[in-house]
Amino acid sequence: MPLAVIDLLKGADILIYPLLLCSIVLVFILCERGWALRRSAIIPDDLADAIVAAQPVTGGEHSVLGRIVRFSQTHPDDPEGVRAFARLEVSRMERGLPYLDVIYAGAPLIGLTGTVWSLIRVFSSISGTTGMPDPAKFTSGVSLALSATVIGLCIAIPALIGGGVLQRRVDKLAAQLDVLLARLLAAKPKAKTY
Repeated sequence: MPLAVIDLLKGADILIYPLLLCSIVLVFILCERGWALRRSAIIPDDLADAIVAAQPVTGGEHSVLGRIVRFSQTHPDDPEGVRAFARLEVSRMERGLPYLDVIYAGAPLIGLTGTVWSLIRVFSSISGTTGMPDPAKFTSGVSLALSATVIGLCIAIPALIGGGVLQRRVDKLAAQLDVLLARLLAAKPKAKTY
C-alpha cells in the first residue's frame, strides 16, 4: 500500500519543521536568483551594443553593466578601481547561492536524523515480554521512519541542480561582463605621459 504524502510528513516527526524551512528557503533563492540573473537585468542589449560599437553609452542604469559603466564614467583615471567594482558586482550576482550548498548538504542530514529518531522509537516499542514486535506496526514504523530521509533528498536534489544551473549562469554572465569591461576600458582615452 503506497504511503500518502501526509503519512510521509508525519513520519518526519518534529524534523519536518527544519526540512520545511529548507524547502521554503530553497524555493525563494531559486526564484529570486532566477529572476535577478536574467540577461536583460545584467547586460541590456542596447548597452552592450553601444560598448561594442564604441558609441556613447547611455541607459541601463539599473543593470549590472549600467552600474559598471556609471562607475567607470565617474572614475575615468582608475581602471583598476573599475575592475574591482566589476568584481564586486559579480560577487553580488552570486548572492544566496552558497545557501543552496548548505541546503544541499544539510537537508539529507536532517532527514537522516529524523530516520534515526523514528527508528529508535520503533525499536523501543518491542515487547519486553516476548521480545518480538507487532509485525504490522514494526514494518509500518520502519516505512514511516525512512520518510524523513526521502523528504531530505527531495529537497537536496533540486538544491544541487538549481545551484549548479544558477552558478553556471553567473559564470557565463561574468565572462560576458569581462569582455565588455575590457572593451569599455580600451575605448577610454589614455592619460598622456611625459
